[in-house]
Amino acid sequence: MFSYRHAFHAGSHADVLKHMMLIAMLRHLTQKETALTVIDTHAGAGLYRLDGDYAGKSGEAADGVIKLFAALAPAPPAQPQIKDVAPLLQDYLGILAAFNAPGQLKIYPGSPFIEQRLLREEARDKLKLFELHPTDIKALAGNIAQLEAGRQVAVARQDGFEGLKAFLPPPSRRALVLIDPSYEIKSDYQKVTACIQDNLKRFATGTYAVWYPIIPRPEAHELPRRLKTLTTQAGKPWLHATLSIGQAEERNVPGEPERGQGLTASGMFVINPPHTLKAALQVALPQLLQVLGRGRGQGQTLESAG
Repeated sequence: MFSYRHAFHAGSHADVLKHMMLIAMLRHLTQKETALTVIDTHAGAGLYRLDGDYAGKSGEAADGVIKLFAALAPAPPAQPQIKDVAPLLQDYLGILAAFNAPGQLKIYPGSPFIEQRLLREEARDKLKLFELHPTDIKALAGNIAQLEAGRQVAVARQDGFEGLKAFLPPPSRRALVLIDPSYEIKSDYQKVTACIQDNLKRFATGTYAVWYPIIPRPEAHELPRRLKTLTTQAGKPWLHATLSIGQAEERNVPGEPERGQGLTASGMFVINPPHTLKAALQVALPQLLQVLGRGRGQGQTLESAG
């Protein structure tokens, strides 16, 4: 069972996959002059401390972004573990570095801060953030206020599945929608499917990115299949990427709380993906697995259609 609070999972391998792909999509979509609207249905708190109690308790960042940062962006004179680091991974690590002091990785930017950083003021891009958790919405509002982004960013305490409907289609007819609920409640899987089905009717040309956990639950395995069916029926292209870091060896330390395996795999399903996304992932995903893979069951997949 997953904690609703994203702070427990900030910087995990699932975040690495999700945010790496988010950056790639935003880089492509912001090349066109027309304004872009980005909608984040489950925004969380926006910023997270990797040395805080939540991240420290789960230890997931140690198997994710901290491990990746140490391997691919080590402090001199150490050399990167991989000689030619994929451009997508370089971009991801560069954005993380911008939120931290040189050579350090203490702050992890959630999707709202990654999105805002890549939007353009001159193009009048917009960011709509939804969050329901009472603690996280307060943190999110406070963190966003520090950006002094004005009307570029709007924060709402509202169900993102419902809230995004008011913004589709946007005036510019260009939008990226990130959907990544906690999936703590089984109904979230059905809500994602219904959300995609409804919004493909409202705005068929938008780019929709759905993150989901790969866990031993029928709904989790059925979700990508349902999304493929809906997207194919709508006549739209799709891309599906997964990353499994595998099972870890037992490493519990005497006197410390035992840690389970946690989430070992996740996926991203993208409808109307940028045409550059697949090629970028073909280079980045194997390198990501090379660094983060840790045992039995590790692997990555990448498929697309349309």
